Amino acid sequence: MDTTHTDLAHLFEQLGLPSSSEAIEGFIGTHSIPEGVKLVDAPFWNEAQRTFLTEALAEDAQWSDTIDHLDAQLRS
Repeated sequence: MDTTHTDLAHLFEQLGLPSSSEAIEGFIGTHSIPEGVKLVDAPFWNEAQRTFLTEALAEDAQWSDTIDHLDAQLRS
């Protein structure tokens, strides 16, 4: 049984980004995704981050809900 935590802080860790509450709020506050652009196609991801997000979503992995939540936050 996989017991990996799948909250935003852990997602940011998986993406190699600072994962404190302040860092997450800062990232969301300074990045946004325009309408019509897929989350994985946002210009601020590096190739490794894009690959992780693409694979997690394609596999409907345990990260999917958290990634969808991040996507929504980057569009508000």
